[in-house]
Amino acid sequence: MANSELSSSASKVQAALDALGLPCQVVELSDSTRTSQEAAQAIGTTVPQIVKTLVFQGKHSGEALLVLASGINRVSEERLTDLAGEPIEKAKADFVREKTGYVIGGVPPVGHTQPLRTWIDEDLLQYTEVWAAAGTPHAVFQLDPHDLPRMTGGTVAAIKA
Repeated sequence: MANSELSSSASKVQAALDALGLPCQVVELSDSTRTSQEAAQAIGTTVPQIVKTLVFQGKHSGEALLVLASGINRVSEERLTDLAGEPIEKAKADFVREKTGYVIGGVPPVGHTQPLRTWIDEDLLQYTEVWAAAGTPHAVFQLDPHDLPRMTGGTVAAIKA
């Protein structure tokens, strides 16, 4: 199921998790985990237990905004606009890579190139375990969703459309 040696991006995520003192272990899979559906299938879990990592951009500030949502939920851009205090738009791939250090489909909740204002979908907290991307479209790690606020500095919010 997993490779024993991690790619450089996955290793960076593992180092960030270790620095936070979290017992999470990054694994790289042969199957793609780019989408919530692909990740759930590769891991053998349910789509709602996949942490979907989305990056938005503030239209006025240009700030990168991170959203960690349940894989089954659609994020309300209207609600996120209210939370951000400015209109937002989905970030383009180059912007995501510049602000996080990772490609779309592999953006983890931690280990970014700079701190990001973060919101966490309250629906994730109903699970005892969830899975998040770990730096590549083939790397993931399992975690207790209640660790997300501490590991990201994020705010739990109702963000579902």
